[in-house]
Amino acid sequence: MTNDDELTKYMVLIEQYKEQLTTLETQTSYLQAAIADYSKAKITLENLENADKESELLFPIGGNTFIEATTKNTSKVLIDIGGGLITEKTPDMAIKKIENRIDDLQKNQEKLIEMIQRLQNEATEVSAKAQQLLGEKEK
Repeated sequence: MTNDDELTKYMVLIEQYKEQLTTLETQTSYLQAAIADYSKAKITLENLENADKESELLFPIGGNTFIEATTKNTSKVLIDIGGGLITEKTPDMAIKKIENRIDDLQKNQEKLIEMIQRLQNEATEVSAKAQQLLGEKEK
């Protein structure tokens, strides 16, 4: 393989690494947003457990828009269990389910971060090899 062919191969590899890193970083951002969302739900449930009956609160309906609501029964929580199925849980059970989801998301995020670091290291190695070939070519 000639130096030009090898250099072209390294340049293609570097581009592929960039694309993979962009994809992984996007996935990490999505996971972080999901973790934040579940964390908010957990905090809300914890606060609702301590709320008095008939407490007034602002209920988010999306788009940073809220309606006033009154608590009626905070002893039951409806939670998605996957596949579009919803089940009724106690607040404590719902909080545990949310904590498990957060743990799973954090584990996935850690795996993605490890993959990102590995790809960055490989890209650095390939880049160094390409730089070396360019240096030899200029001589």
